[in-house]
Amino acid sequence: MFLPHIQNHIVERIWPEINSRVNYHLKKALLELVDQESLNMNDSLARYCVSCLTGQLCQIGLTRVVESWNAHRIPGKGTPNDLAGSGCPKKIPQELLPHSVEAAELYRQQLGSSLTPQSTFGVDPFLTEEEKLLAENQFAEKYSEISELLCRAVNNDFKPYKEALLFLIITTRRNV
Repeated sequence: MFLPHIQNHIVERIWPEINSRVNYHLKKALLELVDQESLNMNDSLARYCVSCLTGQLCQIGLTRVVESWNAHRIPGKGTPNDLAGSGCPKKIPQELLPHSVEAAELYRQQLGSSLTPQSTFGVDPFLTEEEKLLAENQFAEKYSEISELLCRAVNNDFKPYKEALLFLIITTRRNV
């Protein structure tokens, strides 16, 4: 007898939140740049810059979503922060947990699927750490508070994020 799975594990519900609050906004802005032919995703340097800036913005967004999630009220239970206040009631000893490589292989064997391996998105174009630092400093002079780029993007104002990304690409190209 087949019973459809209608209840996700509580933590599984956080991914749609992350996508709708962070990822989809940044993806939409990137797609607009590609459609306008302002961004060439076949260019390794551009991919590197997209990865660097967008990764940082996603990390900021992820942190905010998790903080919000942990403060939300669960009917009849309180908030995740309150529930975690007394610590984890059941702890699994570290030695019982498989190493990440082994866990990924077990996942593949049991589910017949594989996880996407972590990879770099674009290759670091800098020959020296000095060049990289110079480009980062030039970017930081103009965009000292990148969290503002995320705030604007998640409110569907993509212009600051797009401009910052294009500036980063130009600055990086100038310094390599």
